[in-house]
Amino acid sequence: MNLSKSDLEKYEQKFKALADQQRLQIINILALKESVCVCDLTPIIDMPQSKLSYHLKILLEADLIKKEKRGTWNYYSLNVSELKGLLSDQLCCVFLPSCC
Repeated sequence: MNLSKSDLEKYEQKFKALADQQRLQIINILALKESVCVCDLTPIIDMPQSKLSYHLKILLEADLIKKEKRGTWNYYSLNVSELKGLLSDQLCCVFLPSCC
């Protein structure tokens, strides 16, 4: 299957988003919880909210996570179908234990 340049750019963006320890930590936390408020993520990750927002933006732009606004807070969850499409069976078990 030949991928278009556009497809390759999308994969590049996704893998670049995954190639960061802090973003992997965010994904791991979201994998353990169904949906997490940004207000609850900040103390768990021990990171200033501005820096956390930067990492969440990268994950959102790569379509690896979803955002839902509830009142004044944003809640984040994994885009499970997108992650399943990217990850090998072994990595899928690390990030999405329910798929094992």
